[in-house]
Amino acid sequence: MDLASAGAQNWAMTTVDSGRKVGRGELAPGCPVQLGDDGVWRIQDYATAREFLRHGDTRQAGFGIEGVKRFAKGMRLAVLYRDGPEHREHRRQTAKYFTPKRVDAAYRELMHRLADEQCAVLRRQKKADLSELSFQLAVGVAGEVVGLTEGRGSMATRLQRFFNLVPDGNAKGLRALEQGIHQLFTMGAFYWRDVRPAVAVRRKQRRDDLISHLIDEGCNAREILGECVTFAAAGMITTREFISVAAWHLFGDDELRARYLAGDEKERFLVLHEILRLEPVVADLMRWTTADVRVKGVTIPEGSLVDVGVAAANADVAAVGSEPERVCPGRKLADGVGDMGLSFGDGAHRCPGAYIAIQETDIFLGKLLRMPGVRMVGEPEVRIRPEIAAYELVGLVVEG
Repeated sequence: MDLASAGAQNWAMTTVDSGRKVGRGELAPGCPVQLGDDGVWRIQDYATAREFLRHGDTRQAGFGIEGVKRFAKGMRLAVLYRDGPEHREHRRQTAKYFTPKRVDAAYRELMHRLADEQCAVLRRQKKADLSELSFQLAVGVAGEVVGLTEGRGSMATRLQRFFNLVPDGNAKGLRALEQGIHQLFTMGAFYWRDVRPAVAVRRKQRRDDLISHLIDEGCNAREILGECVTFAAAGMITTREFISVAAWHLFGDDELRARYLAGDEKERFLVLHEILRLEPVVADLMRWTTADVRVKGVTIPEGSLVDVGVAAANADVAAVGSEPERVCPGRKLADGVGDMGLSFGDGAHRCPGAYIAIQETDIFLGKLLRMPGVRMVGEPEVRIRPEIAAYELVGLVVEG
């Protein structure tokens, strides 16, 4: 029996010695919907969270939406911030860019090339910050999907400067002015060096990418810029962080790493899905109710702010079984529960790029972990963006 076959047989239901690495405060997995002292409703059990996210009487909150609406007055909001029929139609028309068949045909070769380039950087430098390597990869892949392929200089550097400061819609006075100036200059640089050249090329000749689709929809330059920023955040920042946290788990657990490297693609995806279930990049999904919403016998009034605790819901014993805060690929899940839990959301705003993120993570980590002598140098620092409980790993250095 070969090693891959042995791994699939012997590890299918084995709990490995690798627990949750990213702490985000007190969690209450399985706790029913409740109203907090701060006026925010919280949902932390899986079944209720999924039901609520699929409910039609809600609208997007969080993700800096208040600041974005202030900045984007008089223009169509990016798809992340829209709801209702317009949002559903946009998602229907753009779904073709994210199907597994499309990803395999259009982006797999690119992912391999970009992953090889980043591994070559590590070989030359002998030591590198994994977040920098993975960000270059994620920027290249997402840029191809969106159509940001005519830029000048480092798009990754410009985007990192932009995302270093998340706009606060409640900021006032000097702080609001500072945020506005920062947004103006960083977004301006991204527009002039990356978005504008891509739009100019596609106005002359359309391509099979998102920017071409937006042009056909009649979007103006500011609206295209807004969509590009949104997809950059969703397709680049979050993928970088997941690659880092998955590498942290795999470097730190010999058995899990052996299982991953010995497995076929299905087995490797199973490992990555389980890590993502345990370590969702975004742990809080916020929604406003637009009508009274009744879930699990509780009525949440219209106009309420609801915090769906993804990290807690993904650790709900009723959904994912025993030892929910350990990595256990192949664990027995309740009916209707996916391998990744709610890590990509659910309902109308479920992230469309799930397959792309897992595919590029798998290709890159497969190459990285097979480099002779590669190892992690020290434990990374975990930083949390409190507005969405999203993590950022700092200082995960690898040698190879």
